[in-house]
Amino acid sequence: MTRTLTKFLLILLITGLNLQPANSQVVWENPNTPVYPFLQRQAQKGLIELDDLIQPFSRKHIYVKLSEIRDSTTYLSSTEKKELNFFLQEYAEFDNSLPDSSGFFKKDEAGRWRLLSVKKDGFILRGDPVLQSSFAAGQGKNVFTWANGLNFWGHAGTHFSFQATFRDITESGDGIDSTRQFTANPGIVKTISQKSNSLNYTDLRGSIAYGWNNGSVSLGKDQQIWGYGEGGRIILSEKAPAYPYIRLDYQPLKWLKFHYSHAWLHSNMIDSAHTYSTGNDVYGGIRETYIPKFLASHSFTFLPVRGLSLSIGESIVYSDRADIGYFIPVMFFKAYDHYSSRYKINTGANGQFFFQASSRDHIRNTHLYASLFIDEIRTSSIFDNEESRNQVGFQIGGSITDLFMPYLTAGIEYSRINPFVYQNLAPIQNYTSHDYLLGDWIGQNADRTTAFLKYNPVARLTTRLQLDYIRKGQDGTVHDQYFAQPQPKFLEGGFDYQKMLSLEVNYELKHKLYLQAAYFKQAGVIRPDIQTNVAPQEFRFGVSYGL
Repeated sequence: MTRTLTKFLLILLITGLNLQPANSQVVWENPNTPVYPFLQRQAQKGLIELDDLIQPFSRKHIYVKLSEIRDSTTYLSSTEKKELNFFLQEYAEFDNSLPDSSGFFKKDEAGRWRLLSVKKDGFILRGDPVLQSSFAAGQGKNVFTWANGLNFWGHAGTHFSFQATFRDITESGDGIDSTRQFTANPGIVKTISQKSNSLNYTDLRGSIAYGWNNGSVSLGKDQQIWGYGEGGRIILSEKAPAYPYIRLDYQPLKWLKFHYSHAWLHSNMIDSAHTYSTGNDVYGGIRETYIPKFLASHSFTFLPVRGLSLSIGESIVYSDRADIGYFIPVMFFKAYDHYSSRYKINTGANGQFFFQASSRDHIRNTHLYASLFIDEIRTSSIFDNEESRNQVGFQIGGSITDLFMPYLTAGIEYSRINPFVYQNLAPIQNYTSHDYLLGDWIGQNADRTTAFLKYNPVARLTTRLQLDYIRKGQDGTVHDQYFAQPQPKFLEGGFDYQKMLSLEVNYELKHKLYLQAAYFKQAGVIRPDIQTNVAPQEFRFGVSYGL
């Protein structure tokens, strides 16, 4: 299998070598950086077209879009102009008018301070420390968080790029949430500890990439986000911890884009058949291995007119061993599963289809979007109450910016996940990694209504007010999923609810130096048996640098 995978990567690289370079380095930028909402807002106003369906996207893509905005500064407010100049300085490695420079603990060629900065003859290397400190306090909760690490990235010529980020994170105090199950906070892989008031885990990401003028291929470890959403994303979200992947992005035509990825998920299930004795009694004397688990996904995005994108995609979760059929980017995964499983449900994989529509500035300053995730559907009986199997999730939302005043954005969103979505008869093929959902964190048989306001009163100071109302019914059994007729209805038998209010303030004082404050208030607790450390009110203050 290793030789086959190596050949596959070589074929992709050779394909790229036959294309003309266009300064095509691909360094993926953290989706949580403020430049993302800045660009999304400019696209919503119609100043640029933005390819942000799949995140993260590259620093080069960001610089190109910032350059397009720079050519339209007459349409920007004074606050936006200051932010634009600030971001252009951050992504200035693509400005060919700047001279080469190198050094430690000094400013780079654009005047941005860095721990390490090298730019010489087409080679670029940047390095910065990663530091974070925060304190959260509430009823029964006093948690101090400290993190340190390193972030570096660079280019090797006009095609190759590399990057890596490492953070060691420690939480200490009372009220630590060590499960991260029913919360929008990303999941973690924690170290083994006997202390209830201490938690340690790491965040490790990295990739190498090869880019050409209309595409790229990368091998890395990171989260991949697919689709839009303010309260959560139903297709691919940032909930599960980062995982290894192969990613291919290709735009053969101006109006057509293709994306493919193959990910190595974590099953969190021991493979007893490959577990064996180590020949000693140290730590039990047993060598344990996990059952392999994978996700293959591909999608097409069509751009018929400016501001409108229509996407269709397919994914499949499979296990036990890597299958070369799912390394073929244009393969019909569901049909291949029928071939490889010989139409036996107990030997098959777990497939999904998904769709996304997005409209920007067709209604002035407005972004409208809708997502559909089909886990299983019986089209012949879709409206039959007795025989229908509509195991789908959908999301619809919209926002309008410059509402009444510059930089004020208001929006509303509704998400609904029907019973049994993300669940499979073989638990190893659930739509999860490390037991965290790959899709929306609220899970099956639940819905959420989200309303939000965003406002930047001054340059680089972002404020956000968000209200969420969540309803969640009981998770259905696998037996009911496959045999109950009629299928259990949405929220049938009652539901728990949860209301949440959050106010967040973030200020980027210097490049990648953030000051943060937040207030959270919650009424109602869903799944109290798996999340016991919920404070009705919580205040959080923090400072971070490097990400």
